[in-house]
Formats: sequence, structure tokens, C-alpha cells
Amino acid sequence: MTPNRRRALTLLALAAVAGIVAGTAGVYFRGAGDSNVTAAAVNCADAVATASKVAPLAKGEVAAFRVATAPESFTDLSFKAPDGSPTTLASLSGKVVLVNLWATWCVPCRAEMPALDKLQTAMGGDGFTVATINLDVQKPEAAKAFMEQIGVSHLPLYSDPTMGVFNDLKRRGLAIGLPTTLLVDGKGCRIGIVEGPAEWDSADARALIEAALPKA
Repeated sequence: MTPNRRRALTLLALAAVAGIVAGTAGVYFRGAGDSNVTAAAVNCADAVATASKVAPLAKGEVAAFRVATAPESFTDLSFKAPDGSPTTLASLSGKVVLVNLWATWCVPCRAEMPALDKLQTAMGGDGFTVATINLDVQKPEAAKAFMEQIGVSHLPLYSDPTMGVFNDLKRRGLAIGLPTTLLVDGKGCRIGIVEGPAEWDSADARALIEAALPKA
């Protein structure tokens, strides 16, 4: 065998070995990616199933309700509790939560408050709550005055004068303006969202939320 022939065979052998190694590495990394399932995918699988179940109920007054099609967790959404202390959505774990982002300068937001208050009065409890997060930046105290003025008494007043909550949703492609209302399950996983106003005390809304509640 000539030296050139021997060199060519050696290079081919090395290339074959490199290909096998590369192929194995590719399989390894793909396998690692498949096994490294995110916490959201694990924790939020039930929320996606719930979203599929409530999808037929997104009609009438809540026709704009857009159901989740992929697992997504919102437990790390941070804002202020009614007493002004820092909190996150994780503090409401165990309950299905209707998270409503609003501001006093937003006319449709103001119009929703009485309906949200009635919804909380009718359905609020151990398994469900409405969490209205006010986003007034300039005058955060205006929200409390507005609530008192219109006689809203059952809604806990959460707030985020930094608008961090809204910007977080916007980064995820889930908020285009106010109001924005997010429905999450007891693990803080998205069931669906409405970007814009809805009649939350309607029979349509109640039926959708009822279907989202876990059954005993």
C-alpha cells in the first residue's frame, strides 16, 4: 500500500470516528435537553389541560378569553400586597386567581371594577379569588380613593407603581394595553388571558371560571 493510500485511509477512519463522536454527542445533548424538562412544563401540565377544557366556554361576554396552549408559570410575578409589603403571585398558591391589571386613568378598567367586585363577592373563597393589581405610577393613592368612591369593598387592592407586572407580561407577548386579565390555576400557571375589557360578573364569565376550578 502506498503512503498516500495509507494516509487517505487514516483520514477516512479519523473522520468516521469524529462523525460517530459528533453523532453521539448530538444524541447526548438532545437527550439531555429532552430530560431537562422545565419546572413550568411539569407544574403547568394540568393548567394546559384545564385551558383545553374551558376553551368551549370562551364565548359571549368572555369571547376574547385566549386559552393557554403551552405550560407557563407566573408564580414569580411581583407586586405589592394590600398592606404595601412586597409579594408575588406565589402567595396566592392553592387558589385559582383572576389577576386583573388596571389603572384609574384607564376608562375600561374603571368600568370593570364593579363587576369584578361582584364576582369576588359571589365566587371568592378558599378555591378562587380576584386579585386586582393597580398600576397607577403618578398617584398610587388614587386607586384606593376610586374604590371607595364607587363602593367596591370586596376586592383586595394590590398594586405595582413600577408597572413591572405589566412589562413582564408584555415581554411574554401577553399584554398590549389595559385592562389585561390573567386566569391562573392554584400553581400560578396560566389557563388563559383577556387583553381588554370583559363583563366579569356575567353568566358566561362565571361558567368559564367555574369550569376552571378543581373538582373535589
